Amino acid sequence: MKFFLIAGAINALLSVAFGAFGAHMLEGRVADKYLDTWQTAVQYQMFHAVGLMVIAILMSSSLLGLLGSLNWAGYLMLAGIVIFSGSLYVLSLTGISILGAITPIGGVAFLAAWVMVIISAVKAL
Repeated sequence: MKFFLIAGAINALLSVAFGAFGAHMLEGRVADKYLDTWQTAVQYQMFHAVGLMVIAILMSSSLLGLLGSLNWAGYLMLAGIVIFSGSLYVLSLTGISILGAITPIGGVAFLAAWVMVIISAVKAL
């Protein structure tokens, strides 16, 4: 649980830093479509950083803390951040369009993570 809290906080910090970088350093240097792509990466990174912190809190409760499905949820969410947001960051900076084919893998990891949170809640409640 400590790991997911720290990972969530680090990703929230990075999301803010990357958002500021995109707003101040990329404008006028990359095409508008890539600025939009960058912003999408920032938003999803922040959403799921908060998700990681929620998972850490749920794991600390006696009701949900022992469920392995929350562990899976956390690791899937972290993988989703790296693959989804990471591929969009690199795509925005390089314009290498094949990276767009990797992004959905991260999206599927996000979806699977949220399914695992649902499963945890159903098992516990």
